[in-house]
Amino acid sequence: MMDIHCPLKMGPLLVLWLAVCLSGSWAVDRGNFKTCDQSAFCKRQRALKPGQSPYRALLETLELTNTKLTLQLINDNNKVRLLLELYRLQGNMTRVKINELKPLKPRFEVPDVLINDPPTEPLSLLSRDENGVVLSLGADSQRLIVSAKPFRLDIMEGREVLLSLNSRGLLAFEHLRIRKDTKVNPEGTENKEETEAANEPAEGEEKAKEDEKVEDGMWEETFKSHTDSKPNGPSSISLDFSLPGVENVYGIPEHADSLKLKATDGGDPYRLFNLDVFQYEVFNPMALYGAIPVMLSHSAQRTMGIFWLNAAETWVDISSNTAGKTVFGQMLDYVQGSSETPQTDVRWISESGIIDVFIMLGPTPTDVFSQYASLTGTQAFPPLSALAYHQCRWNYNDQEDVAAVDQGFDDHDIPYDFIWLDIEHTDGKRYFTWDPHKFPQPKDMLQGLLDKRRKMVTIVDPHIKVDSSYKIHNEIRSKGFYVKSKDGGDYEGWCWPGNSGYPDFTNPEMRAWWASMFAYDQYEGSMENMYTWNDMNEPSVFNGPEVTMHKDALHGNWENRDLHNLYGFYVQRATAEGLIERSGGVERPFVLARAFFAGSQRYGAVWTGDNAAEWDHLKISIPMCLSLGLVGVSFCGADVGGFFKSPSTELLVRWYQTGAYQPFFRAHAHLDTPRREPWLFGPENTALIREAVRQRYALLPYWYQLFYHAHHSGQPVMRPLWVEYPQDTATFSMDDQFLLGRDLLVHPVTEEGARGVTAYLPGKGEVWFDVHTFQKHNGAQNLYIPVTISSIPVFQRGGSIIPRKARVRRSSSCMEHDPYTLFVALSPKRFAQGELYIDDGHTFNFDKQKQFIHRRFSFANNALSSRNLAPGSQFTTFSWIEKIVILGASKPSKATLKTPDGKESLLEFEFDASMSVLTLRKPGVNAGLDWTVVLQ
Repeated sequence: MMDIHCPLKMGPLLVLWLAVCLSGSWAVDRGNFKTCDQSAFCKRQRALKPGQSPYRALLETLELTNTKLTLQLINDNNKVRLLLELYRLQGNMTRVKINELKPLKPRFEVPDVLINDPPTEPLSLLSRDENGVVLSLGADSQRLIVSAKPFRLDIMEGREVLLSLNSRGLLAFEHLRIRKDTKVNPEGTENKEETEAANEPAEGEEKAKEDEKVEDGMWEETFKSHTDSKPNGPSSISLDFSLPGVENVYGIPEHADSLKLKATDGGDPYRLFNLDVFQYEVFNPMALYGAIPVMLSHSAQRTMGIFWLNAAETWVDISSNTAGKTVFGQMLDYVQGSSETPQTDVRWISESGIIDVFIMLGPTPTDVFSQYASLTGTQAFPPLSALAYHQCRWNYNDQEDVAAVDQGFDDHDIPYDFIWLDIEHTDGKRYFTWDPHKFPQPKDMLQGLLDKRRKMVTIVDPHIKVDSSYKIHNEIRSKGFYVKSKDGGDYEGWCWPGNSGYPDFTNPEMRAWWASMFAYDQYEGSMENMYTWNDMNEPSVFNGPEVTMHKDALHGNWENRDLHNLYGFYVQRATAEGLIERSGGVERPFVLARAFFAGSQRYGAVWTGDNAAEWDHLKISIPMCLSLGLVGVSFCGADVGGFFKSPSTELLVRWYQTGAYQPFFRAHAHLDTPRREPWLFGPENTALIREAVRQRYALLPYWYQLFYHAHHSGQPVMRPLWVEYPQDTATFSMDDQFLLGRDLLVHPVTEEGARGVTAYLPGKGEVWFDVHTFQKHNGAQNLYIPVTISSIPVFQRGGSIIPRKARVRRSSSCMEHDPYTLFVALSPKRFAQGELYIDDGHTFNFDKQKQFIHRRFSFANNALSSRNLAPGSQFTTFSWIEKIVILGASKPSKATLKTPDGKESLLEFEFDASMSVLTLRKPGVNAGLDWTVVLQ
């Protein structure tokens, strides 16, 4: 969060930031954040235009082993050599690494993001001549072609080019060098020979040095009042990728933009640089809080992915030969038989590090999700309660306020699971503490929540108040765990506490110490029902360049420039590990973080940051979370109601209705906004919000099952329609509706004053059932749906079975042993299938001790059966099957329940002939057992 009220005693360094604060303008000040033209390396790289690449492959240096191919490249302009490494990875992936052959000092390579060293498969050499080499990638006639002059890589399948690297000649690798007015042995240079080689210009290097004289920002760069010292000089890298046959690319979150990425010709590239952006604007490529450098391409023929493993500031340019064409122009191409093949070209530019890219060759969306999960891991399996409703604001004032809000939910019969405390609960913004006047007895407060089977989240931010009486600060300083300034002292900046230090979370010793601070005997007042929120972890530095840390700050031997986008990843990791450790490794953690990187999915949830109470921000929450799901982060949500400003009652209701069907469901609001607990807007709106929240709770069994699958397979929970209908071109640009798993389609109402929405129901030959009315609709159509303020258009796919819990109570934990209702939606062929997953909802016993229930429901040949999908697991439940609702049914003469012990019993049923809905009452069978219901 970022407040328009500024902390007191900020000092002269914050004059500029104060000016923004005191202006009262609730909108992003674009002048605080760089454009590509203001980022020296981006401007330099973007000035290079497509054309003949100066890089040539030296085929005589080729070496092929069981695990990789290595090959030297030379830049014919300056004679600097690079080392290319190619790996064929298991699971239909290719890895390409390019580094300097002999860098003056090591260049940063991203650690800790990959879950292991990706297993390789042998590359085999098929042919070789003076022009290049051809390698086999194994399956499906896939070939990797290395062209020598100019250097280029092509991945082919049969005669089709799937992807090309450097086909536009935009590979650029700024080698580390001695500053032109210096002839000293640079730090990290190992020997005299390398130093002399660096100091002596190689053949063709004079031109580069002449160019250097006129290039601003290579050795020092100033933005506003901040100067970046750039001790290592220019070090940026760039590589282009061409995707023939592709018109649609997605991913590279976080941006407040459409799901389908736009061409960046004529504007700024998409920027990946974790920043605290004050009330961001929608529909632009500006950087936001998180950065995941993963892009998916999709066509009706294939889905692929590009994972650019680099944690420095990165810009991504996208161009397309079909971008900007009107519908008429595209139709004209079709009528005239235009032979131009659609193609999308992508260029990645990073400030430092090396080129390390994983090409995920699919070919299906599911394959790409599995490939990426094999590299960076899957979504952490959250406690069931974390999938329920969260109530938050900046700030609940004191223990009495918390108790009153908690009671208000009971008084108005609205369930909730978590209440949250923002920064004001601490003693003077000292994290891991409590305000002694407002929260004098935190354990009493937590016990009161626990008695109702509810929980709390407290905020723990990664900026530490510089205060000699503060234990946390003293320990971090004494252990040398703070990030250092370029001059070697502790780096300090301003944040909520005033002057603050920033722990170096890249240091594993620091992370271990931080994790230990969550122990119950260290974090005074904490209990087992208290979890954690890491905000401001970009990191946010109010008086820093672009409201973040100086790039020349030091994390051990590395500059923040090299690893900036990793900082938030490490903060969330250390916090999650602390919550696990405090329980002896038994309990699953819940940690929400604002900044993230590839792999952050392993540690918890994220949200879309400081949004506003505006209709456009409600709309943009859908593509923002869809984009995150495509690149591994399923646990995503947006602040319900908008963080800044005050929503109209209509907007608030519509946001609850939308949020109830997004993975992370939390209401949150700014300190200066009027209170907006769900019952403060009159009884009619209270009833509407109550109904939306109750719909969420009834669906928790389905949500939990989806997260179990996300944890095991990497499949996103919230999905664009094209993921399940990959050949349906009508779905490729849709981002106002989405799927939950395969079986629920949601089209929230996000237009002010809407009287109707048009939902696209995919699947020729399929049917969809309105979950509220049970009305059946055919697939492959645009369906106009009249709506009122109570409408939440949701459809269940014919052919699916979804479990729900109809008895909604005050919290999800109170519903643990309640019975299930099965909603069986029959396909036109009178078939349906679904699942049920049950465990204790909060420990790792599902994984460590195989304590869970996983059932498969199948309806075929007029019989519904339940069978065990995990015969090796051990778990029992008190829940039973209370009711079965079959949509698209015929009226039977009788319904018989059969159990494995040979017992049979007739079931009561009702049949609604007008809607073809059959309701079977009180089967009464335990949810963990085998059974069959036969309709005759």
